Amino acid sequence: MREIQASEAKTHLPRLLDDVQRGETVVITRHGRPVARLVPDEEFRRAERAEAVATIKALRKGMGKVPLQELLDARHEGHKY
Repeated sequence: MREIQASEAKTHLPRLLDDVQRGETVVITRHGRPVARLVPDEEFRRAERAEAVATIKALRKGMGKVPLQELLDARHEGHKY
């Protein structure tokens, strides 16, 4: 959770809304005292998660079985050792 002055919040509202949409909570202050709190809409977040799970399940149905070793190898793909 972060705090931001009301004057700065007014200037950067679109960016603040993007941050809140990604799950961050923002407290807006005036003269150092909290006056408002921007919090993610839980219903929106829940729907977003449900859609992601449905997409993953649909992708899994279209794929054949993946061997365990292939999954283990894929997690390190692109890593520099």
